[in-house]
Amino acid sequence: MVRVRVHSQFVSLDGYSAGDYVTFDEPIGGARALFGWFDGQGIEGIGGVDGPVTLDRALFAMWGQGIGAEIMGRKKFGPQEGPWPDDGWRGWWGEEPPFKTPCFILTHHPREAMEFSNGTSFHFVDDTPEAVLDQAIDAANGRDVRIGGGPSTIRQFLAADLIDFMAVAIVPITLGTGVSLWEGISGIEDRFTIETIGSSSGLTHQLWNRKDRG
Repeated sequence: MVRVRVHSQFVSLDGYSAGDYVTFDEPIGGARALFGWFDGQGIEGIGGVDGPVTLDRALFAMWGQGIGAEIMGRKKFGPQEGPWPDDGWRGWWGEEPPFKTPCFILTHHPREAMEFSNGTSFHFVDDTPEAVLDQAIDAANGRDVRIGGGPSTIRQFLAADLIDFMAVAIVPITLGTGVSLWEGISGIEDRFTIETIGSSSGLTHQLWNRKDRG
């Protein structure tokens, strides 16, 4: 059974999950405080953890397990807007993106795909969430599809009732402004069972499982 999953999605106490803007110098513009809670260890599994296997690291380690494709919004790939400039930009990650799977980038300006030696490829698509998900499922070859963010993209897929599982990390800060994870999708919690656990770091982890997926 292919699942559509969200992982390691940080959200502030007041519901914001990204900053108001994205620039080359400020890829998380206005929301840097959200992302100092993860040291990067475990992203490729517990085997890559150098030190204690904490609750935070164990949950963040699910990010890549069983994933065959990702769908992301355009601003997760880069800060450009409108038609793509001929600037040689290949994403924030240089020549070694961490995904190692096909990635589908939602944009109103499709362009040629980019491929990398570690198995990552970026495909730029302009279509509905349902149609893009069909493409990602085909590319995932029987594995799961991750909705990688940002929050606007996650909201689209929640609104279309296409997400089966979410791992959300609530950070004990308030931002006061930014891009909300929950705006316009009230009542979605009724579709899910939600487990909550706090860690010694101060994060509150929530695991959302869609009820009709068992």
